[in-house]
Amino acid sequence: MNLLSFFRRHQRELHCACWIKSGLGAMLGMGFIGWLGVVSGEPFLIAPFGASCVLLFAVPKSPLAQPANVVGGHMLATAVALILRVWLPPDWWAVGIAVGLVIGLMVALRVTHPPAGATPVVVMLTDPGPMFLLFPIFTGCIVLIAIAWIVHKLPPHTAYPMVHEPDL
Repeated sequence: MNLLSFFRRHQRELHCACWIKSGLGAMLGMGFIGWLGVVSGEPFLIAPFGASCVLLFAVPKSPLAQPANVVGGHMLATAVALILRVWLPPDWWAVGIAVGLVIGLMVALRVTHPPAGATPVVVMLTDPGPMFLLFPIFTGCIVLIAIAWIVHKLPPHTAYPMVHEPDL
């Protein structure tokens, strides 16, 4: 095995307009979510949303960046972690159980969204309560998806969300 193969970049090179759109989208998405947190008094700014922005704005054609995966992954992760948090302490081993269970369920339900793997860590360590599912999780996901939809309409246009033709 060639050691250099570990350092090969597999992403294709993109035009600078794509870099600008990626950064602008993430800035708008996280900025708007931060503003919602200020006006609502709710903790909208969570690290997993920053990671979601990477997928939504930098690789929007990835199956992991699609709306069903973003919403489904974060909602599933939050719900499972909230249930586990009722019975488990905020210890390292409980966080490991929560993250592992969430990843297994996301894969089984085909709503894999890697940033949602961090959501149980937030829930298990902060014990935010059941409203966390609505604010910030559901609302934040919808806001980020809406901003991604708008940003990807800017030139160079990117089809988001992906549309698949039905199998006949």
